Amino acid sequence: MRVGPAFGIWYWVDCVLCRRADGDAELDRVQVWEDRLWRLTMSLGAEVLGFCYLEPKRHIPHVTDLDGEEAATFGAVLARVTSALQQETAAEVVYVYVFGEGVPHLHVHLAPHHDGDALSAQMIRGRLEERKLPSGATAITSLDFPPLPEPQQRATAERVALRLRG
Repeated sequence: MRVGPAFGIWYWVDCVLCRRADGDAELDRVQVWEDRLWRLTMSLGAEVLGFCYLEPKRHIPHVTDLDGEEAATFGAVLARVTSALQQETAAEVVYVYVFGEGVPHLHVHLAPHHDGDALSAQMIRGRLEERKLPSGATAITSLDFPPLPEPQQRATAERVALRLRG
């Protein structure tokens, strides 16, 4: 149910993330930063130190729905908060994940990573095969879910490029 605006921001009363402090209590997290459009909360029950969520204050279901000021500021805000997380946790890197099905309000998972912690760089299901490339990078493929045919991949790349040119 859409209600509002509260402080100029539209929100949904049945969305746990739109409930802000009440939702934070339910999700076992605490707000650590906000501006007019964005808020950053940190998990109090994560497997790694500093696991955070960046979300717009306005109810935006998915990253594909970003528009207006949120779209214009997303990159700068993401860079600012991940930099602060990396510095304060002495992380080697901050993983950035966006999943779109658990809570229908855009939220970016920010996971500071240290070697040997609970996180994994695995993004593909199944048994994995690693192959070193001439550059020194590692190609990781799933033995259970092989790559889709290259012509299909190229055709999709061309369609996306055409759409972005338009």
